[in-house]
Amino acid sequence: MERQVCLPDGARVPCIGQGTWFLGEHKDRLEREQEALRAGVGAGMTLIDTAEMYGNGKAEILVGRTIKDMDRAGLFLVSKVYPHNAGRKNIFKSCMASLERMGTDYLDLYLLHWRGGIPLSETVACMEQLKKEGKIRRWGVSNFDTEDMEELWNVPGGKHCAVNQVLYHVASRGIEYDLLPWMREHKVPLMAYCPLAQAGSLKRGLYENPVLKRIADNHKAAVSQVLLAFAVRDGSSIAIPRTGRREHTLENAEAAKVMLTEEELGMIDREFPAPTRKVYLDIV
Repeated sequence: MERQVCLPDGARVPCIGQGTWFLGEHKDRLEREQEALRAGVGAGMTLIDTAEMYGNGKAEILVGRTIKDMDRAGLFLVSKVYPHNAGRKNIFKSCMASLERMGTDYLDLYLLHWRGGIPLSETVACMEQLKKEGKIRRWGVSNFDTEDMEELWNVPGGKHCAVNQVLYHVASRGIEYDLLPWMREHKVPLMAYCPLAQAGSLKRGLYENPVLKRIADNHKAAVSQVLLAFAVRDGSSIAIPRTGRREHTLENAEAAKVMLTEEELGMIDREFPAPTRKVYLDIV
């Protein structure tokens, strides 16, 4: 995959990676899901996102089994810590458990899954300690709105945040009002989860929308590829679609080649307008 996003520390990652939410939870699907993840890595989707929450660690185990014989240096592994584990009492145990389930010595990126009761200053200090110990290369946050990011920026070490992962797709553009501009100003890349609106289930009729279908036809592409192309259109965003099927994985990878025109983006704006007022984060 040629299109990449540059993280604040200069590391480059593919603009489309692979999510694992709901994967690894059914024994009869494990082989198929591993095949899908392997196909994605082979197609350049070397960023794999998971979390200790997903299937209570089963998604991390799936990732570990999938990458067992791969070149670790060629992968970019992301996991997330529960908010209640994101303090001195539990974060080091949580991180080690994630590493063990994934069969790796380090994470390329470790995220606070969402805000909880533990002070951000404590979580950031712990993240920085994990970096010093070599357990993680960098850290970030997830489901942080603008006020959360501003608070984070005022915490010692808070400006080391590498990404903010939030829900974002063509029919959920609330972050464009104030959060995304804030992130652009402060050079924090977006990691978009549910960029396909969970195969359209988060927005009824999305895949049948005539405007999206027309744009897809223009590119001889699938509507899902248009949705991904939209999510990563600015060059500073990473999309992490999730699928357990090889054919869908390869289709997602090809979406990096779809470059939407200004006219097509205008068509999308008219069909799915960006907000003109504050809209709080969509969280699934």
